[in-house]
Amino acid sequence: MASIFTKIVKGEIPCYKVAETEEFLAFLDINPNSKGHTLCIPKKEIDKLFDLDEAVYSRLMSFSKRVAKAIEKTVPCKRVGMTVIGLEVPHAHVHLIPLHTMEDARFIQKTKLTPQEFQELATAIQSNL
Repeated sequence: MASIFTKIVKGEIPCYKVAETEEFLAFLDINPNSKGHTLCIPKKEIDKLFDLDEAVYSRLMSFSKRVAKAIEKTVPCKRVGMTVIGLEVPHAHVHLIPLHTMEDARFIQKTKLTPQEFQELATAIQSNL
């Protein structure tokens, strides 16, 4: 069965797209730890990040770095943190989280944004790629 991320890639579920290549997609997390929290995924559904072949893994990290730099230009923060957990969705993904404190990395407190705020933020990050 296709993961929610595969359904996003196929356009069956909408997302706030930040960046896209033939191989990867970056979109805003709809339940963000902080404003700008973004997910980077390979379009091909692979459950675990470390099951990606070496070349795809390297390209995903490069893509994630490019997106993180755009987030830094868009969202005031001390730094953009990166984490890989992967327990909720069986599709390899990288979390890029603008960090103000260590609490932003803990997945406990969440930030609420309106659909308009999500769209404006996605557009702003895209413009900084």
